[in-house]
Amino acid sequence: MICTIDDSTEVQERSTDVRAYISPSRLNIWLRCPLAFKLRYIDGIQSPPSKSMFVGKMVHAGLEVFYRHRQLGVTLPAGDVVQRMDACWEPLVAEDGLEFKDGAEEVKLRTQSASLVTAYLAQLPADEPSPTTVETKLEAPLVDPFTGEDLGIPLLGVVDLVIDSDDGPLVCDFKTSARSGSPVEIMHEVQLTAYAYLFRQLSGEKEAGLEIRSLIKTKVPKIEYHRYAARTDAHFRRFFQIVRAYLDDLDHGSFVYRPGFGCTMCDFRNGPCIAALA
Repeated sequence: MICTIDDSTEVQERSTDVRAYISPSRLNIWLRCPLAFKLRYIDGIQSPPSKSMFVGKMVHAGLEVFYRHRQLGVTLPAGDVVQRMDACWEPLVAEDGLEFKDGAEEVKLRTQSASLVTAYLAQLPADEPSPTTVETKLEAPLVDPFTGEDLGIPLLGVVDLVIDSDDGPLVCDFKTSARSGSPVEIMHEVQLTAYAYLFRQLSGEKEAGLEIRSLIKTKVPKIEYHRYAARTDAHFRRFFQIVRAYLDDLDHGSFVYRPGFGCTMCDFRNGPCIAALA
């Protein structure tokens, strides 16, 4: 049984302190560009979520509703899940401060979110085991498995789903994508390894594998499953090397500008970044 922590005020308040915890998202933005990391997590410059990110958020909300009921032995019909998504649409739009070009754009995105979840539920095997973990924050101390050193900071991550497959526990992550195709594993290595570390630390078990379940935003939605092997010593060695380099940057206040392809997707490229480099 995995021990979990609540989405409490304590956790929310800690989110502004870079020394409070490490997360896969923090590591990934730091790897892409330390300056972008500084602007977001130290300077506190926030940017509104993109429409694409909001669709992903709604899809996660719908799947969370479905799987939390599955934990209780209840299988909600797709129509009920979509109804619940509709009920939380406006509150989440307001919470994120999202603005649509017009009513037609909002209807399109609302329909797209519902269609993705409906397509996912339609292809789901009826005999899929009930989940043991659904959309849960997990936290564990970062202790180097090779040296035994406690790095003095916890790792925190939100795991979408854990189910008991025929081979053992399977750690799953949901992603929405604009196009079909197998995700390049190395692009998700930090997240997958972090989830495996948290799962092992908190359950005392080894994962049988990790899976990315992609909901593809094509005209007719497609669902793709991409499974990856359990993490090896090499994965954890690389992960802790990354963590140590990240902590060194925090210690030295070193956040270098790292121009490259990632700039095309960066929220800061046309304002805060330029100002910081002036």
